[in-house]
Amino acid sequence: MSLEILSLTNLPEDLQHQIQNLDKDIKLTMAHGWFDGEIRDTWPTFTVDRYLSPTSYGQATKEERDKLLSDAEVILVGFPFPLDLRARSPRLKWVHQRPAGASNMLRGDLWKSDIVVTSSRGYAHNLPIAEYTIATMLHFAKNLHLPEQERKAKKLNAREYNVTQLSGKTLCVLGAGGIGTEVGRLASALGMRVLGIRRNASEPIDGFESVASQDQFKSILSESDYLAICCQWTKETEKLINDDTLEVIKDNSVIVNIARGEIIDEDALVRALAKNKIKGAALDVYVGEFESLPDNRLWDDNRVLITPHISAASDINTHRGNELFLKNLKRYIANETLDNIIDWNRGY
Repeated sequence: MSLEILSLTNLPEDLQHQIQNLDKDIKLTMAHGWFDGEIRDTWPTFTVDRYLSPTSYGQATKEERDKLLSDAEVILVGFPFPLDLRARSPRLKWVHQRPAGASNMLRGDLWKSDIVVTSSRGYAHNLPIAEYTIATMLHFAKNLHLPEQERKAKKLNAREYNVTQLSGKTLCVLGAGGIGTEVGRLASALGMRVLGIRRNASEPIDGFESVASQDQFKSILSESDYLAICCQWTKETEKLINDDTLEVIKDNSVIVNIARGEIIDEDALVRALAKNKIKGAALDVYVGEFESLPDNRLWDDNRVLITPHISAASDINTHRGNELFLKNLKRYIANETLDNIIDWNRGY
């Protein structure tokens, strides 16, 4: 009996060949874009406009798409994806999602189901995201939010620039996983003192002065000039950055969030900015980013740099999710445990 693999995300031809050459019984079906019409009907318009081509409305009939799902044992998905994959795929055993964030799956019927779901955690665009983090830290260190104000006012004022250097400053990396480790490596190369927070704090990480567990987070924040949020969004991390933690962080500090908006209590962030507790924040993510524009209280504040979840963008493809899928497919065929299985209770 053939192993039916259905890909709802685009795969390079060389990877398609590698998949099919692993075993003669593998049947790979490429269906990138086939479900876009269904996605348009079930996802918020804001998400659809952001992620789908304006000319893509799906392919084939509903019956033909149902047949693809009913035959599939393994499915690869990107984002967004059909919300009812579990209900329509009776033979389904494994789903791999190319994004790193497990919270992407919250809207669908796979969440907390009996299906094995793997993510690309640790295999995503770690270097571009780390470069974005450093770039935004430099943005505030060199007060690069001021030139646009001066352009509009037609006035230059060098005394307004409270310029600092990164070297010698302390960075707290919240979530020292694949992305966080790369952030720490670049920051360390610039002469920064890097402190990490992660669930498993037992192993040292190159470039980090120390790695601690989350119960030491506030203590490390009190020493930190910069905070890079790189962790997964879970019950434990939702609104982890709140009034209490923002009170603890050093005055005139900078926060960079490349993870999920829900990790920050945005009301608390607005209050911290109003009190001039922090120098600024760079948000590549924000609460409700798949449904609406950012909170105007943040967007209107020139100390807040907001970008539309583009920190992973690059002219060079460094995403290794396909590499992980191929490795896991070999394990699946050999009936071995897969890497990066999402733990529904843990949230990633």
